[in-house]
Amino acid sequence: MKPSHLKNLSANTIQLVINQVFGLAIFYILSSWLDKQSFGQLNWVLAILFTAFNILACGIDQLVIKKIAQGDDVAIVTGLFVNHVLFSGFIFYIAIGVVWWVMPHSPIIFQVLMLVGAGKLMIYFATPFKQLASGQERFGVLAKMSAVSNVVRGVALIVLAFFQQVTLITAVFVFLAGDGLEFAVTVYLFYKYLRVPLSFSFQPKPYFALLKEALPQIGVVLFTSALARFDWIFIGLFLSAVKLAEYSFAYKAFEISTLPLLAVAPLLLPRFVSVIKERGIFPTHLFSILKLELVFSVLIGLVFYLSWSPLVDWFTHGKYGAVNSSVILVLAVCMPLMYFNNFLWSIGFAQGKLRLIFKVFAVTFLVNVIGDVVLIPLLGNAGAAIAYLAAMLVQAILYMLTIEKQAALQVGVNLVICSICAIISGFIAIHFLSGDITVILFAAVLYLVFTILFRQINLKKLNFLKPAIGQ
Repeated sequence: MKPSHLKNLSANTIQLVINQVFGLAIFYILSSWLDKQSFGQLNWVLAILFTAFNILACGIDQLVIKKIAQGDDVAIVTGLFVNHVLFSGFIFYIAIGVVWWVMPHSPIIFQVLMLVGAGKLMIYFATPFKQLASGQERFGVLAKMSAVSNVVRGVALIVLAFFQQVTLITAVFVFLAGDGLEFAVTVYLFYKYLRVPLSFSFQPKPYFALLKEALPQIGVVLFTSALARFDWIFIGLFLSAVKLAEYSFAYKAFEISTLPLLAVAPLLLPRFVSVIKERGIFPTHLFSILKLELVFSVLIGLVFYLSWSPLVDWFTHGKYGAVNSSVILVLAVCMPLMYFNNFLWSIGFAQGKLRLIFKVFAVTFLVNVIGDVVLIPLLGNAGAAIAYLAAMLVQAILYMLTIEKQAALQVGVNLVICSICAIISGFIAIHFLSGDITVILFAAVLYLVFTILFRQINLKKLNFLKPAIGQ
């Protein structure tokens, strides 16, 4: 592995570890100190804002990384994106402000929406500077830009918890302060390290050209944003804030468990763009990275499920553990599919297959929405998880058939083998052993033994990563 790649991976991993550690602290304090009603309301607001600001970016955020990585004019591309986020962000925030103002008796959730929304608006305004750092592979700078909010929120909530002052209102102001400080630090680091001369004057012709180029990606963003939080919104509207609190707790824990994917994924896109630009094709030997990702993502999913109920019930005093066991089982199965789909998406995006990606996400979105509408009323939170699994599985199949088909199908077989190994290992451990720690350790070791026996891990050839990543 080249020193620059190792440095980028290290910087991104450190940033993610910091974010995840403080994110876990935030998550634990809020879920423990807030009642389920307040926790559910806060998560519903965050789901709305997450979806809205992702859609407002119109896919330009990912396109900016690609254009910078392939050598386009950095100042022009970033300047156009800055203008886009300023205009779209202010319009959105004014719109929700008008809705709040015209309502005669606005509930507290609208006040929470306005306050948390102000902070998320600042994070949205910081997006162009972060994408610039990512496109230039300045992951050290990006790490500093991205860690501020969680650190501030985590420290503030720990202090408030110590003084027993964690309420919905104090949590909202902590979110607002953390997000505002992250924006300020991001702008400071941009002017200190990146120093790209930006033009804030609106240029209609290049802007609409950029928007046109991002058009297929706009649909992808619409579908992925809704896919990520549609189930939260639907549960909050049609079940209850309490049920949303339970589901969002499980889903957030699932997201935290995908830390390795979050560490690797941002490095893939600019690297794949560079490799394809140099060679004209995607080197199939890079799929060896995905094979190893799948082995360990299945292991993480296995350990995640087996440790869930005893560990979480102990941490939350019985609030969120056993009640979410069925949801966690389904989400654990989704974990390797996320790695698989992200890898193939990165290849397709680097190859410029935006229309294809749009179609894949359109089908994925429809599967998820139909699944949510049908299964949530029947099965509750478990129905939402099953709908998400079905969507991820359909997406994986569509990617296998359309992006680097031969190599993708071969790796798809690896995914099936690893999953079978995990099911057998977990079944044996649960039914023939006792003691939580014993079950988890035995299942993990047995799974690794199976993957070695079935040649999913070849101990003699693990050095393939060195040439694969170091291209």
